[in-house]
Amino acid sequence: MDASDKFEAKTDQAKGEVKETVGRAVGNESLEAEGRGDQAKGDVREGVEKIKDAVKDVFHREH
Repeated sequence: MDASDKFEAKTDQAKGEVKETVGRAVGNESLEAEGRGDQAKGDVREGVEKIKDAVKDVFHREH
């Protein structure tokens, strides 16, 4: 996983957790939902990078 992509994924996840927590604390359902969305975006980004790494590993083993 590229370091900058990993950082962006973790940043999205952390930002989402903060938004969700703050939204829940102040009763702002929109902010809470936005936070869950940011976390999901980070999760997907992280998953894509893991798949890329796995594909690279497979090709390197074959050659």
